[in-house]
Amino acid sequence: MTELWLVRHGQTDWNLNGIYQGQQDVPLNETGIAQARALAEQLRGTPFSTIYSSDLLRARQTALLLAEVLQVPVRTDPRLREIKQGVWEGKTIDYVRETYHPDFSPNPKYLTTPRAEGAESLADVIRRMIDAANEYFARHNGERILLSTHGLSAAVLYCAAQGIPLVEAGHHIPENARPLIINLKAPMPLPDFLLPNT
Repeated sequence: MTELWLVRHGQTDWNLNGIYQGQQDVPLNETGIAQARALAEQLRGTPFSTIYSSDLLRARQTALLLAEVLQVPVRTDPRLREIKQGVWEGKTIDYVRETYHPDFSPNPKYLTTPRAEGAESLADVIRRMIDAANEYFARHNGERILLSTHGLSAAVLYCAAQGIPLVEAGHHIPENARPLIINLKAPMPLPDFLLPNT
């Protein structure tokens, strides 16, 4: 078994102001730094083999603050990035709602259809997150590792692992610097809707 701790990065000013970050490189704010340090203290004494981090700044900063206390290496992996939000990135939720009239309710069509021009779909995100998780499972079988990632990316992987419908992923986005834990006993299969002829 491989134990994966999925940690959403600490708070940024864009989080605070309700701005879509997506794959924009936004740093942690003072609160986010304090959140990461507080989590590191909570985890002090819990053995981890390594930390894998999204290559985006907010996740890397979180990972490095955790690594200072946990005394483990940090490896970056772009597969752990947040969902790419295309033209919504840098815009507030209110602006997006007023300008693009999105349907924020859980909707199966958004599994394979990007919500914004130039964006990813949930299917794109879950493919890369499962690919990463399965690679870590093979490399770290019997170990506990930490992934410093992002809200929706963590949520879709958690839902896939727990058998929760992916349209509900938005309801499982963790708070900043709060972990979700997955115990992998075998490589994760792709959800049925991503398989051929289904």
